[in-house]
Amino acid sequence: MAENQNPETESKPNRVRARRVKTAVWVCVVAGLMSGVYWWLFMRNRVTTDDAYAKVDPAPISARVPGTVIRVLVENDRRVEEGRVLVELDPTDYRVAVERAQAALNQNEAEVRAAEISVPLTDAQTSGQARAAEAALKAARDAESQARHRLGELKNTRSAVAADLAQFQRDFERFDNLYKTGAGTRRQQEQALTALRKAQAQLAAADSQILATEASLAAATQQVERAGAQFQVAQSDRDNVEIQQYRLASLRAGRDKSSAELEAARLNLSYCTITAPIDGFIAQKSVQVGARVQPGQPLMAVVPLQDIYVEANYKETQLKNVRLGQPASIRADIYPGWSYTGKVAGIRAGTGAAFSLIPAENATGNWIKVVQRVPVRILLDGPPPRDHPLRLGLSLVVTVDTSDRSGPVLMADTVKPPSNAAP
Repeated sequence: MAENQNPETESKPNRVRARRVKTAVWVCVVAGLMSGVYWWLFMRNRVTTDDAYAKVDPAPISARVPGTVIRVLVENDRRVEEGRVLVELDPTDYRVAVERAQAALNQNEAEVRAAEISVPLTDAQTSGQARAAEAALKAARDAESQARHRLGELKNTRSAVAADLAQFQRDFERFDNLYKTGAGTRRQQEQALTALRKAQAQLAAADSQILATEASLAAATQQVERAGAQFQVAQSDRDNVEIQQYRLASLRAGRDKSSAELEAARLNLSYCTITAPIDGFIAQKSVQVGARVQPGQPLMAVVPLQDIYVEANYKETQLKNVRLGQPASIRADIYPGWSYTGKVAGIRAGTGAAFSLIPAENATGNWIKVVQRVPVRILLDGPPPRDHPLRLGLSLVVTVDTSDRSGPVLMADTVKPPSNAAP
């Protein structure tokens, strides 16, 4: 009976099967073409990575002075504004330090003011004494000089009187001999005797004047010595004024030091109140009332979620056409179906492995090439909406549109040099 079957009946299933194969092939071809067209039109200039996370730069909160916590005014996840008081330390010791520094400054101020009053008075007084002593010394020296000059004149006068006396002595002896022999008159003898006695009196007077002048010279010399000693004392007092001026400068320096110590004490007192440096949310709070904290000890962190950004770790083979300023689409695993928009703000200067704590050592015989990843910074076009906030560390999927390649690859230096910098 098999030999008597119709061939047309046998080929009909084969034709149906062939038609189905052709249809499947055409469907695959059309699907491939459509996928290619879709990739060419929409996905050719897009690079995507799911190795992306929400990042933010939190502000760590720590104490700047040691102390005991007396109040903690915030809790985790609470929003705070810049300047909000977070923690208060016991200020008693620092308040006492401020009062002690203020007292020291007041004392130094009083000493400086007293010195500022006394130094000019002492300066004027010693200056007058020095001028008076100098004038007295000059007058004593002038008196000594005059006494010496007078003594010289008297000695010259005595020499002349002594010469006259010798002449009068010879004249008297001659006239006396003439009178005794009768060759001369008594009048001549008496005149010669009178002249002799007058010369003797003049010589005695000259000797008396010389003695008096010598005594005056001795007194003038002593006066010069006394005036010189007084002048030296006055000069010493002037040197003492200079010492007092240096002491005044030292007191002023001590006052400035006390003022700086007072300012430091006030700063330490202000550090007992720990405030939020930025707006954000409290996280990682580890401080409690009664705890003893030290400078630099982490107490909590303020997370500025309004400044959150995206760090997408792209493969190095995906970064050929990525440029700064290109638009990006961000999807968060926490919000399926919701997307954010942003722009490429920076491409890291090195791979993640290059900046790791223990960089890879590739100079070995068992080296295996691994595609490296480079962090790309994405800034959101605006703060996330309140009903879809992003939190630090959330997993994201980032797609960058590389159609516009006119932007730079490296970020330009936007820091302006100071006006007085050398060209």
